Amino acid sequence: MKPTIRARIRDGDRDAFGELFDEYARAIHHHAYRLTGDWSTAEDVVSLTFLEAWRLRERVDSDESAGPLRAWLYGVATNVARNVRRAARRHASAMARLPKPQPVPDHADEVVATIDERERLSMVRDAVARLRKHEREVLTLCVWSGFGYTEAAQALGVPVGTVRSRLSRARKRLEKLVAAGRVRPLAEPAEEKREPVARPGQTRGDRTNAVRFAQETPR
Repeated sequence: MKPTIRARIRDGDRDAFGELFDEYARAIHHHAYRLTGDWSTAEDVVSLTFLEAWRLRERVDSDESAGPLRAWLYGVATNVARNVRRAARRHASAMARLPKPQPVPDHADEVVATIDERERLSMVRDAVARLRKHEREVLTLCVWSGFGYTEAAQALGVPVGTVRSRLSRARKRLEKLVAAGRVRPLAEPAEEKREPVARPGQTRGDRTNAVRFAQETPR
């Protein structure tokens, strides 16, 4: 019998890990951006997520009944994003204690046109940023990444009831903005038995570099 991708990844199969990267790298990048609010930081989270996934590959349950593999990977990404945000706060705190530099006039602000869609996305990002960490995490999984309650609970390592209550609180905190017309209503969570949607991977060069980086890391 041909081994499953779970079993191959657990055994350190490089090709299987490459397939994992191809299938989920872009989705993980979007998930990381929703958690951090910064594209550059999200790229760092993607690299660290697959590095950490390679390091933790022996913890993958090879039994297919353990649930979708993406739940495990999103769980790794969420933990990585937490650590990155924590490090960013420490850095910001240290920088705040330094003497402030003299302001330099930025004439670009005078010529940059405001785009309505960009404004709306900025409002959404700012609103989500005001949520508590756990509410923001469950919102990004259930609303934007299409996770059902059970899969989100598996990714976050919490009971399904906790996912429901956190999502409910997050929605209530955003209702005032929706009612004011500043952001659009959020979609409902995915059905529990929804099949993962196929997502295009990143470029071959990106994958090769990331996989090579993970493979060369000592276990």
